[in-house]
Amino acid sequence: MTILERLILVGSTGRGALEYCPDESVAMEESYVDFNQVATETEKILTSDYAGGSLDTLYQYGGSPGGARPKIFASIEAKEWLVKFKSSLDPINVGQKEYEYSLLAKECGIEMPETKLFEGKYFGVRRFDRTLEGKIHTISVAGLLNADYRIPCLDYTDLLKLCWTVTLDMEQVYTLFRQMVFNVAICNRDDHVKNFSFQLKGNKWQLSPAYDVLPSMGFNGFHTTTINNQGQPSWDDVMAVASVVGLNPRRSKSICDEIIEKCKAKNMYMKK
Repeated sequence: MTILERLILVGSTGRGALEYCPDESVAMEESYVDFNQVATETEKILTSDYAGGSLDTLYQYGGSPGGARPKIFASIEAKEWLVKFKSSLDPINVGQKEYEYSLLAKECGIEMPETKLFEGKYFGVRRFDRTLEGKIHTISVAGLLNADYRIPCLDYTDLLKLCWTVTLDMEQVYTLFRQMVFNVAICNRDDHVKNFSFQLKGNKWQLSPAYDVLPSMGFNGFHTTTINNQGQPSWDDVMAVASVVGLNPRRSKSICDEIIEKCKAKNMYMKK
């Protein structure tokens, strides 16, 4: 499939407000979604055990928006959702696990979209680039910088400085710092540049809600986005990043202590 063919299939369903014409995407309709069927079909595709119908099923629900795990778009009760399915490398309870970490992230003061566990095992996140009023322009750091998300290419120092440049709002920088601390605490090392985005709201750019926050090994056990140039950072490295970008040391330390305490209280603190 060429890039142009893929854009035609994305059409009006892609992230943010950009649309591509001619549009051969499938418009989402309010309907019953058989998640078990979709999960079965994606598993067949991942194991190369399919007879042709599997791709049609995925295409019917908007295809896969990319990423390590298969996922579809679904319109449920007038809300647009992105629903994820297990990859061949995931544990069987990966949906439950991501849902629990999304709740922990919210408890740690991180803005997350509405999340839901469909049928007790399929993790769903409400699309934050869609509202009842229409679409919201959204761009990932990878798209903004033309950076390759498949390899380590940035430090959180760069991300935080970029956040200030884009938003001109120090509170947004603290918001991203909080997300960095959470990623370190839970060992979410799949923190590549496609997993951070900005949105245009009211003629002002701001951070998007957080997404894809759950423990992950990343590249050989290293954070994809380094912390103080370290792939396996210490908390001193976290504070060094805060210092470089001009964050208040007392407030930064308080954020670290708060998140560590809440993660440990739920037995979900993963950093060694």
